[in-house]
Amino acid sequence: MPSIPLELPGALAPAPGGRPRDRVLATASVLFYTVGIRAVGIDRIIAEAGVAKATFYHHFPTKDALVCAYLADLHDRQAAAFAALASSVGPVDAVLVMFDALGEFTCGPGFRGCAFVNAAVEYPDPASPVRAVVADHRRWYADAVRDVLVAAEHPRPAETARMLVMLRDGVVIGGQVDDPAAVRATLRAAVTALVAA
Repeated sequence: MPSIPLELPGALAPAPGGRPRDRVLATASVLFYTVGIRAVGIDRIIAEAGVAKATFYHHFPTKDALVCAYLADLHDRQAAAFAALASSVGPVDAVLVMFDALGEFTCGPGFRGCAFVNAAVEYPDPASPVRAVVADHRRWYADAVRDVLVAAEHPRPAETARMLVMLRDGVVIGGQVDDPAAVRATLRAAVTALVAA
């Protein structure tokens, strides 16, 4: 069964390759997640990626362009993993497995919140390009959950998908501040009840 990539940088940053763009993106992905987007300067990313400033700006004309690429890359990997999961298990199991993985991740070491929510907090202007990437990801997530609920012939797929998205938002906070075992158990019970409704 495929794993669901969430936001953990060690496992989820693009593999550092020989191409300068890939090195910049891999470096930025780890730094943005672990340190914070606004806290990391371009010069640090350039130094740690081992590229020239001109090379950096050739691939990413602005820091916001790099942030958008970081989030878009993470989205693409999550969407591919979810599609593989949904095609390998039944629709109800896909939702349960996805949320079980979320519970493990949010209560595990290295968790620093949801990369998309973190980016939205650091970019409060809803008209910014970064917020557009965040909004697109959140729409995709709700639609993907709704689609598996439709496939499972759930009586209220859209409403339940919205509830599951809100539950997901809550667990990324609860996983950091509450008892991990209680968070995972509560999450599993809530998702099971919503999916079974």
